[in-house]
Amino acid sequence: MQRVLLTGAAGSIGMFLRRELAGVYPELILADIRPIADLQTGETFRLLDITDLSACEEVCEGVDGVLHFAGQAGESGWEEIRAKNIDGTYNIFEAARRQRVKRLCFATTNHTVGFYRRDQRVGIDHKVLPDSRYGVSKAFGEALGAMYAMKYGLGVLMMRIGNVAEKPADRRRLSIWISPRDMAQLCRIGLEHPEIGYEIVYGVSDNDRSFYDNANAYRLGYKPKDCSEDYAPEVLAAEPERAPDDPGEIFQGGTFVNEA
Repeated sequence: MQRVLLTGAAGSIGMFLRRELAGVYPELILADIRPIADLQTGETFRLLDITDLSACEEVCEGVDGVLHFAGQAGESGWEEIRAKNIDGTYNIFEAARRQRVKRLCFATTNHTVGFYRRDQRVGIDHKVLPDSRYGVSKAFGEALGAMYAMKYGLGVLMMRIGNVAEKPADRRRLSIWISPRDMAQLCRIGLEHPEIGYEIVYGVSDNDRSFYDNANAYRLGYKPKDCSEDYAPEVLAAEPERAPDDPGEIFQGGTFVNEA
């Protein structure tokens, strides 16, 4: 990997990845609809609207791998979801195919399986149960990635991300949290592992309370360095009382299951 494209580079996860991947690849191309001014050594910036296929194709030229984090990050109206997470995702995959990109790591989400109960442990072979329009759009991205991998030979890693942050913020996120350095490790596996065809992993750290069976990530060499349990006493002490019959407390997707 000589030239790696990071879409959504101005977002919160993008900013974490810039820090964690600094100096790893000779050129890290930062793409976003919002300008980035504080470029570091090895970084270049490209203004990108992912709803424009020709712009996506142009920014993918000469790229070895793509980390696709751009899109609508959370629940919204269908028009916005469709434009960014359906059309925009198609545009990135198609542009990668046309420009003969080798690898594409896709930021999918835990919300593709958000309607499993919290007392269930979910693997990659469980059927998708999206909790929102956002979850549906990411399930579309997973299906699209499978097609591009099988039909065109693009190496695709699907990362069902929980919550990327310096530390978990509440009880639910003790189960789904991933540290920035563990997130970067998964990205590097997707870009560099010699046997990536089409794979799904969960983007979580080594959490004792995890909702997920992440055996496939470990099979690919994932060795998370962080664990949410280190923060559990602090998080649980600050946790407010919640109604036990609230669907957002019953299902893994949290508040997403309650949104109209």
